[in-house]
Amino acid sequence: MKFDVAIIGGGIVGLSTGYQLKEANPDLNVCIIEKETDVAQHQTKNNSGVIHSGIYYRPGSLRARNCHEGHRMLTSFCDHHQVPYELCGKLIVATRPEEVATLQEIYEKGTKNGLTGLQIIDSQEATTIEPHVQCVRAIKVPQAGIVSFEQVARTYLKIFEQNGGHLKTGSPVRQIESRTNEVEISTDRETVRSTYFINCAGLYADHVAQLSAVNPGYQILPFRGEYYELKPESEYLVNHLIYPVPDINFPFLGVHFTRMIQGGIEAGPNAVLAFKREGYHRSDFDSRELWETLQYRGFRILAKKYWRTGLGEMHRSFSKSAFVKALQKLIPAITVDDVVEGRSGVRAMACAPDGSLVDDFVILDAPQGLNVISAPSPAATASLAIGKEIVTRLKKKMKHE
Repeated sequence: MKFDVAIIGGGIVGLSTGYQLKEANPDLNVCIIEKETDVAQHQTKNNSGVIHSGIYYRPGSLRARNCHEGHRMLTSFCDHHQVPYELCGKLIVATRPEEVATLQEIYEKGTKNGLTGLQIIDSQEATTIEPHVQCVRAIKVPQAGIVSFEQVARTYLKIFEQNGGHLKTGSPVRQIESRTNEVEISTDRETVRSTYFINCAGLYADHVAQLSAVNPGYQILPFRGEYYELKPESEYLVNHLIYPVPDINFPFLGVHFTRMIQGGIEAGPNAVLAFKREGYHRSDFDSRELWETLQYRGFRILAKKYWRTGLGEMHRSFSKSAFVKALQKLIPAITVDDVVEGRSGVRAMACAPDGSLVDDFVILDAPQGLNVISAPSPAATASLAIGKEIVTRLKKKMKHE
């Protein structure tokens, strides 16, 4: 069978794209190729489950626009398909006076990004929402929420298959060859022929782009995020979502507290370099992939710039007390006895040769296809908006060719 479109990667972005392709074009013959034996097994399954509001992102960026639109589309989708979610809101808290200026900048970004109902509140009002929080100022963000993105992704898949879409699991892509008006995608199981392809391979998006004869200009760096969970008897310490003011010297949001839609409260994550692209545990190691990271010029520049912060993150990875000390900046009452070690996830961060981490979505053209090179957080929240963007670009490509 020859397909009209083959999507490489069965994570939430690939599944959203397949779902929307079939919804908009029922006659298209579409398949999703996934290397694992099931979908949504990596970033989709292991993320925080937070419905992001879009408050942090540079106004006008793809991230900001797609998060705002994606938030609306996601909640509407969940309402229509009975996927449980809750817009419980969150606090972004400044724990020191010198953080208030950054807090104000975040508030202004959120306003420019179309968020309504944002409030800057004092410590007394913050404690009426989160009685155990410590802060000097906070932003109240009503749009933030929680959901199971794995369940969202499986719902995309269910509708995709009901509409005649095909899923091929257990099929790692080994080769992509462009021919006249089609591509041949070789997997461990078969060769898939398709007129177009879309690369949504997440942690391996740069590798797949290279298979399609495209130099992505970036390399994916894997950062593991490790969580602790509050013991049931300590869950009273947190009511909603509590985030710190991000460290402007480090491109992550910092450890925070997250209620989960299935129950329980997570604390984390940190951000440490993983020694393999799917390295969910400290002991996970792949010499070839680690060498690929270490020899990359962009990583060496990044490591030189952030080595002090990186060492702190690594220390928190191996020291429960150090991790809890970071949490105590938000909730002073928390102790090492209140938490147990939880799960981990790995984030795919696209890094440029100059050492800068890409802070936006990047979709590159290819012969007979498109490569989604960078889809960092809030890609899950924005999955429907990103999928819509990909479908729009593919339609233009189809008309042009």
